[in-house]
Amino acid sequence: MPLLFLVGYMGCGKSTLARKIARRLGVESVDTDRLVEEQEGAAVADIFRYEGEEHFRRIEREALERVIGRGGTQVVSTGGGLPVWGDNMERMNRAGMTVYLRRPARQIVQRMSPYGRRKRPRLQGLNDEELVGFMARDMIEREPFYARARLTIDCATFSDEELVEIILEKVKNEESK
Repeated sequence: MPLLFLVGYMGCGKSTLARKIARRLGVESVDTDRLVEEQEGAAVADIFRYEGEEHFRRIEREALERVIGRGGTQVVSTGGGLPVWGDNMERMNRAGMTVYLRRPARQIVQRMSPYGRRKRPRLQGLNDEELVGFMARDMIEREPFYARARLTIDCATFSDEELVEIILEKVKNEESK
């Protein structure tokens, strides 16, 4: 398994699961949002606010290409919007194994910390019900892109530890085909 990309909506658990899977496999965990922040010297929210989404998406694509270009075995947590832009989803599918972590909007809102809300520019100023509605609508728009992943995991009823096991087992089965 050279590259394993975790895709899905913001707050669905990609970063946490990427770290846990990578630790389990003894490989590197990479977060594309962190790579963008390191390159730009600013938080994702600030890049969106001051440079605009188009700039952010261009830098995000560059980060994706750096990850792919490095080679080796890595577990990659992608930003929630990365699969939606350009041919990023196709690029990830060609470079490695993609896993879509599907989770309902209401559960994401319940899981999200106050910090998790503040750091995401599109969520600021929304109460819980507005947030659920916003996410549900946004997820419908993004679903066709996420659904291009090689594997889809419905995460709602599983613990992180169970999800690590499920993902590793499904990836192993997929690779042996």
